[in-house]
Amino acid sequence: MHKGKGMKFVGDSRISAERKPNVPKDYSEYPGRTEAFWPNFLLKEWLVGAVFLAGFLTLTLAHPSPLEGVADPTNAAYIPLPDWYFLFLYELLKYEFASGDWTIMGILVLPGLAFGGLLLAPFLDNGPGRRPHQRPVAVGMMLLGLASVIWLTYESAAHVDWEQRAEANKPIPASDVQIDTEDPGYAIYENNCLQCHGEDLQGGAAAPGLIGTEYSAEEIATIAVEGVGSMPPEQFQGNDEELQQLVDFIVSVNEQAE
Repeated sequence: MHKGKGMKFVGDSRISAERKPNVPKDYSEYPGRTEAFWPNFLLKEWLVGAVFLAGFLTLTLAHPSPLEGVADPTNAAYIPLPDWYFLFLYELLKYEFASGDWTIMGILVLPGLAFGGLLLAPFLDNGPGRRPHQRPVAVGMMLLGLASVIWLTYESAAHVDWEQRAEANKPIPASDVQIDTEDPGYAIYENNCLQCHGEDLQGGAAAPGLIGTEYSAEEIATIAVEGVGSMPPEQFQGNDEELQQLVDFIVSVNEQAE
């Protein structure tokens, strides 16, 4: 044949000159063994992810995480806790073999071995089977890791009273209340209460805020003399007239806040 008469030239004689659409391979002849990544496998992944995301959002709406106050570096009594997904590592550091002189074991060696083992699991158990009993190494390592994380997380959080913790560390909203330092009661407050309750009555590490208090004037006077809760008695040093001025000052600030 001469050039241009019934012959088509392509780069490789094994490649057809006719272009065909890219149709995914039909895997029906291999039932249960393999499937097309798009769209079969990817659709299953998206479906599982969507169900998990919907369940997670429902849980956060039904049981929202309590907010706490602004971090106070001067409060030595406060025990910080990491987020829930780090609680198992936090609990691990409580054991003797992972704390003290062995801290490097708890923060690097043990977590590194655990996560490194999970990364190596597909290479250690690379058989063609997909059922759990056909992949004992990978499944065993995954179950061991999952059980360890669940147990350490439970041990770390079981003794914490989350409701009491949230109640004791409520966030203090910003206040636009202007404190009248010329008020005669402020001078008395400054000498008796400011050290614990703060100069703006917002409280601190040692005492709660006085703005938004639910106590009446009579109860405030009684507490100033007799104390309440962790506040010891006889904190107020002054006469009855000064006590009344202090109470009037605190009440006036709260009325302004309302």
